[in-house]
Amino acid sequence: MDFSGRIVGWHHLPFGKHEEDVEELAVQAVRGALADAGIGAAEVDAIYVGQFNEGFSPQGFPSSLVLQADPDLRFKPTTRVENACATGSAAVHQGLQAIAAGSAETVLVVGFEKMSGVSGREVGEILLRASYVKEEADIPGGFAGVFGRIASMYFERFGDQTEALARIATKGHKNGAKNPLAHFRKELSYEFCLTPSDKNPHVAGPLKRTDCSPVSDGAAALVLQSPAAAAGKSRQVGFRAAVHVQDFLPMSRRDIILFEGCREAWRQAHAAAGTTIDDLSLVETHDCFTIAELIEMEAMGLAAPGQAGALIAEGQTEIGGRLPINPSGGLKAKGHPIGATGVSMHIMAAMQLCDDAADLQVENANLAGVFNMGGAAVANYASILERVK
Repeated sequence: MDFSGRIVGWHHLPFGKHEEDVEELAVQAVRGALADAGIGAAEVDAIYVGQFNEGFSPQGFPSSLVLQADPDLRFKPTTRVENACATGSAAVHQGLQAIAAGSAETVLVVGFEKMSGVSGREVGEILLRASYVKEEADIPGGFAGVFGRIASMYFERFGDQTEALARIATKGHKNGAKNPLAHFRKELSYEFCLTPSDKNPHVAGPLKRTDCSPVSDGAAALVLQSPAAAAGKSRQVGFRAAVHVQDFLPMSRRDIILFEGCREAWRQAHAAAGTTIDDLSLVETHDCFTIAELIEMEAMGLAAPGQAGALIAEGQTEIGGRLPINPSGGLKAKGHPIGATGVSMHIMAAMQLCDDAADLQVENANLAGVFNMGGAAVANYASILERVK
């Protein structure tokens, strides 16, 4: 496909617990993104809305909620997109496809989720619907149990990775503490993340509480334009690649600790962009659990299977290291409101490329990778972004 769509503006609400409902969150994000892009609502040709829901919110059919942001959005074609935890990136990619097809010049993309309105038990039940229910619904611990099982299998094959996971968590909180948009803005010591305690108990398998992303509310929106429509905009972030790879849903049909869908998405993205992993300045990747970040490092080609822990110990994924991973704090510290996550990840990457990341800035950021996945590496979205102007 033609990756000519360009990000020309965005707005990102702080993630965390919000009193506002999903409509209010969406409206705030939309108004902010349009203002940031210098776009009037009447100029929008199409809208893509990302929300997982599945019971988090009593309001179904959310696509028209965003029209409340401005009367001039009325009658615009508006479509809800859903692909589990990759819902936000799915909406971004749909916007790119609309521009590539010539059916839109200006596209508004908004992702949102309110997860805090249900109990912890219900959160687990809702998230587990993104697994293969026929075989995986009885895994104890909800989706944390799914990744706890993945972590246990990884440990069995490659050895205990408790120290590596603790370092990933520590890095996430260190970066998140500097991110005003993050849910968790408190540093945690390596010793705290490493050691089981009353405040950091085991949750599922070898995973402790510090290995898990939080239950978050939030919204993020961005504006995409064709090169012609974006002419004159002082800030433009383009896509060198935007790839979606879907894998089998049952974990039983895959070697689950290889994240082969993630590997294939990155392979296709680099082929489209004419790049390699060594060309990237940073990556925002889907660390819903610390074990996911570790496996994704290997799937993206940064380390051979079973070897990511050594790179982590050497600080190669820190800001200032070989390839900073999740300088935003990642899902682990920034938060993971399902529908908003993929949009947020693209915004965080764009901010880096525009030297707009303040205390989180990676020096000389030229190319940024984004990897967002739904389920256990089932829906896999890889983007490679660069600043055009």
